[in-house]
Amino acid sequence: MSNEATVHPGTDQPAGPANIASFIDHTLLKPEASEADVLKVCAEAAEYGFKSVCVNPIWVKTVTTALKGSGVLACSVVGFPLGATPTDVKSFEARGAVLDGADEVDMVINIAAARAGDKGALVEDIAAVAETVHAGGAILKVIIETALLTDEQKVLACQAAVEAGADFVKTSTGFNGGGATVQDVALMRRTVGPDLGVKASGGVRSLADAQAMIAAGATRIGASSGIAIVKGEQGSAAY
Repeated sequence: MSNEATVHPGTDQPAGPANIASFIDHTLLKPEASEADVLKVCAEAAEYGFKSVCVNPIWVKTVTTALKGSGVLACSVVGFPLGATPTDVKSFEARGAVLDGADEVDMVINIAAARAGDKGALVEDIAAVAETVHAGGAILKVIIETALLTDEQKVLACQAAVEAGADFVKTSTGFNGGGATVQDVALMRRTVGPDLGVKASGGVRSLADAQAMIAAGATRIGASSGIAIVKGEQGSAAY
């Protein structure tokens, strides 16, 4: 169900300032974010033409209303940022986000299962959320939290996401140390093949950073430095 058709990952020319915004999920996931902060991000997304606005579940209704008619998607996170939530709770949270208007859901995997090499548990966790999200007409991105995994575990998590019917794999939450690297994006792209989306998030702060991720195979960029990226400046936000 991936809607990433802008470039064929890793093969076309890197996105430039004119079209980089269409790759970016403009992100605000700080727990202290206010309604005014969320509305500001929505206004920025509409102005610059970002792909989506990604927020915590309590703000999905606000974002959906603010973005109506803008062409910018609403995105919510689930099981965030630890992933250490029972599967049925993740599914319930995802259903609520979709009912509130989320076009996309970014879920955190069971990281302990990935570290234990338990592919079955990963597939079960992801598949349940994927079924819920797809039933509501939305797409599912699966955050594997690369900073906490070995390369072997990253591959296992990506394979589980493919098997479970996810639409994307995503590098990081930005809350558990580390972030996206070109090496991890390339590894994830090799693992999932050409058809699944790959989202690079965490530490992408400049146009050069974003272009490097896209060249490595990313079809989406998660960033709170989206405006700096579009303007060719250096962002400072951690995510």
